[in-house]
Amino acid sequence: MTLVADGGAALWWIWPIALFAVSFALGIVAVLAGVGGGVLFVPVVGSFFPFHIDFVRGAGLLLALSGALSAAPALLAGGLASLRLAMPLALVGSITSIAGAVAGLALPTDMVQVALGVTVLAIALLMWRSNSSGRSPAPQNDALGAALGLQGIYHDPGLGRDIEWKAHRTPAGLVAFAGIGLLAGMFGLGAGWANVPVLNLLMGVPLKLSVGTSAFLLTVIDTSAAWIYIHLGAVLPMLVAPTIIGVMLGARIGARLLRIAPARLVRRLVMGLLLVAGARAVLKGLAIWN
Repeated sequence: MTLVADGGAALWWIWPIALFAVSFALGIVAVLAGVGGGVLFVPVVGSFFPFHIDFVRGAGLLLALSGALSAAPALLAGGLASLRLAMPLALVGSITSIAGAVAGLALPTDMVQVALGVTVLAIALLMWRSNSSGRSPAPQNDALGAALGLQGIYHDPGLGRDIEWKAHRTPAGLVAFAGIGLLAGMFGLGAGWANVPVLNLLMGVPLKLSVGTSAFLLTVIDTSAAWIYIHLGAVLPMLVAPTIIGVMLGARIGARLLRIAPARLVRRLVMGLLLVAGARAVLKGLAIWN
């Protein structure tokens, strides 16, 4: 495995600087659009930068992991993330993320590029069809959810009251998180883009609790896959350092702009960016546009 995919060895130091600039911009957009940085970073950098896709996926996992690790403790302490809800889903997702990482690093690069492009195009379609308002909490949980104790009460500071929640469709949720873990490990996309819709729309968990629990789930699922990339030498500090610094700084700016930025316009920008990057990845994998 080589650092640069095709003839980018000359003036190599330009690329980490460009990577920092792009990561900074992606950090702003990711916060404004409410998506994880990994789902934007991997297709954009993998399609338009000369780095080998294996290193890009490894950096994408560590990017998603660093953001989740910084947020998860506060969310757990504040009661906006449920450890009881997360553990069975994280167990399934972490196992499949390991399988996805092993499979992704073993597959031919062209095949991974095409599969990544198709996955990113599907994510853009899901974002276009999704309803950001969330779904009401489930009235009762199913037998498996009751057996696992997937219910509880959390305090919503915005509403100023406690909200009782119960998860339902637990078997379908476990299957969905198995798929999420597989995609997270195979493509380094993180999993935040899919965690919240599955928790809220499929399992009936309140939206705020879904968002908080999603961050904790990322710390488990992405860590499992990241160890595979680290063990096989697919993580390089030259890519990871400017990426994480750029995204973290951009996220701070994005958080300040969140109050005034038109959410619908930003969401359309993200979907357009995903469509272009996804199409580019497919064409690159098919050797039509190198």
